[in-house]
Amino acid sequence: MLRIFSILACTTVLYTSCSLKGSTGNGQVEATEDISTTTPDFIADSAYQYIADQVSFGPRVPNTKAHLECSEYIASKLESFGAKVTIQEAEVSAFDGTRLKIRNIIGEFQPEKSSRVMLFAHWDSRPFADHDPDPTKRDIPIEGANDGASGVGVLLEIARHLAAYPTNPGIDIILFDAEDYGQPDHRSLPYQPDSWCLGSQYWGKNPHKKNYYARFGVLLDMVGAKNALFYREQYSEQTALRWVDRIWNIARDLGYGGTFVFGKGGMITDDHVYVNRLRGFPCVDIIQYDPTSRTGFGAYWHTHDDTMDNIDRNTLKAVGQTVMELIYREK
Repeated sequence: MLRIFSILACTTVLYTSCSLKGSTGNGQVEATEDISTTTPDFIADSAYQYIADQVSFGPRVPNTKAHLECSEYIASKLESFGAKVTIQEAEVSAFDGTRLKIRNIIGEFQPEKSSRVMLFAHWDSRPFADHDPDPTKRDIPIEGANDGASGVGVLLEIARHLAAYPTNPGIDIILFDAEDYGQPDHRSLPYQPDSWCLGSQYWGKNPHKKNYYARFGVLLDMVGAKNALFYREQYSEQTALRWVDRIWNIARDLGYGGTFVFGKGGMITDDHVYVNRLRGFPCVDIIQYDPTSRTGFGAYWHTHDDTMDNIDRNTLKAVGQTVMELIYREK
């Protein structure tokens, strides 16, 4: 995925774009009856297995057998957890003109409710290892255990609880395709804008429901690595400050303050940017950030070292339990 980092050296005017409780997106406020909820226990072993299952298919690159088979696996899991599942199929053009057959996978819980929260991740993996130290391997697709599969694994574990323990708002879990098919850094190519996040760009213009709107959205990207730190991503702070504050405060209250750092991260072009721009509701990107790294991410990022060896149950637990607490506190 395209990672544009700009550590802000000047004061930035932050603003929020938050909906009213129960907003339907048209200025009206829905009258809802609050349900007493108890936050379930997020099981890290379960999330870990969902990640391993995805990786077992091989690289999930559009137009491949592994990609198709993994999409069916994810959809069947969501359906088995009680979601109303839609596979949004489309054909989009990559940076090099390649036509990609993509599949956005949507799982709706309590679809009858107009008040909704959106949780999302990308499920595809990088077709290039453009940061691999071995130049001969840079055109070979990567496994993407952390970059792609980890966010999906966490969301599948959250989804496993949603039918038995319903939340007050309806929950939509949306897994975007072709997020990681952007221009590779190891090739000398003229810059093309918007070559990343193709699935969320398509969905933003063609949502699965007309005029789709959510109170807020939370993106999970690279959320499973050992000793990962999650700083406050700057596009999220500019457009969804209220929800950034809420998430980081919940993490601190749960004892994960050492993982969710109260400091500024980079400004990152990721799926949350396009969801916010095209659908108009605030979105937060929970994404690993390493201020000591040249790229801002782990040394394995966009290399063939992005394997299950990097996945840590403690990180999965910190992220998963925090997001669970967030959605179960919503009234």
